[in-house]
Amino acid sequence: MAVGSQDYYEALGVSRDASAEDIRRAYRRLAREYHPDVNKESGAEDRFKQISEAYDVLRDEEKRRQYDRLGADWRAAGQGPRGGQGRARNGGGGGFSNVRVDFGGRDFEAGDFGDIFDSFFSRGGRRGGDADFSMRGSDQEAVLELSLEEAARGGRRMLSFGDGRSFEVEIPRGVRDGQVIRLAGQGSPGIGGGTAGGDTAGAGTAGDLLLRVRLRPHPRFRVEGRDLYVDLPVAPWEAALGATVPVPTLDGEAKVTVPAGSSCGRRLRLRGQGLPAGEGSAAGNLYAAIQIQVPKKLTKAEREGFERLRKASKFDPRKGP
Repeated sequence: MAVGSQDYYEALGVSRDASAEDIRRAYRRLAREYHPDVNKESGAEDRFKQISEAYDVLRDEEKRRQYDRLGADWRAAGQGPRGGQGRARNGGGGGFSNVRVDFGGRDFEAGDFGDIFDSFFSRGGRRGGDADFSMRGSDQEAVLELSLEEAARGGRRMLSFGDGRSFEVEIPRGVRDGQVIRLAGQGSPGIGGGTAGGDTAGAGTAGDLLLRVRLRPHPRFRVEGRDLYVDLPVAPWEAALGATVPVPTLDGEAKVTVPAGSSCGRRLRLRGQGLPAGEGSAAGNLYAAIQIQVPKKLTKAEREGFERLRKASKFDPRKGP
């Protein structure tokens, strides 16, 4: 997501002593060339993000001084843009389908970009500088890894990025794998002065930062939608005679009744013990799959008991009940 160690001046194609106007002019020229709604070639969107980040740093006098002094380590000086709150949103977000341009008091849809850029960037098309033109910045994406327990309980979490930005994100209770948390105004800066961080007064609106949730594999539970699956070890006599045994849950443990005559693989349902309910959906269930376990090393009494059972039983598992 960040330019990283790439030279910001190189990204914009300007010298290190370039004026603010030179930097602004270079950014406009490159934005016209690489904006994803104008340039559909592979890599154009990544290039646009790079020049947007470079412009966001070099247009700010304080950030530029820090960058000139510290180079790639400038972020350590704590000059990153301010953070913001997030909210959950289902499905994928972003892209550039909602881009609008305000030019000379008129609104244009994304499909009109060719004419807008030609008129604005031509020598005779300028009409007063930044105030005459603005464009929404591109959305940026990042992966937010959560444990299953974190996703289940939700809450607030501080996130820090390599470009110096930090955010306190509201994680919804019961968030699912693949769900997106949108941080409005924390993406690439807009053209015409929009900045990452949401400061859009009189300027092109910054894009959004989309945090796509990825659930880390859990050592015990498997996840399918809002349902959880767990293996439930039981002894042969518990499966044959029935028993009440503990089963792990996200909140601790619960008791479940193993019916007499249960076979390996039988699933026992614990209603509502899966992931908590999300927006517009009910809580999931927990399914405990019976796994019959046999002692690896039998005691003398256990061996004698199994020998008596073998002699007394007519059951042949290869022929069925």
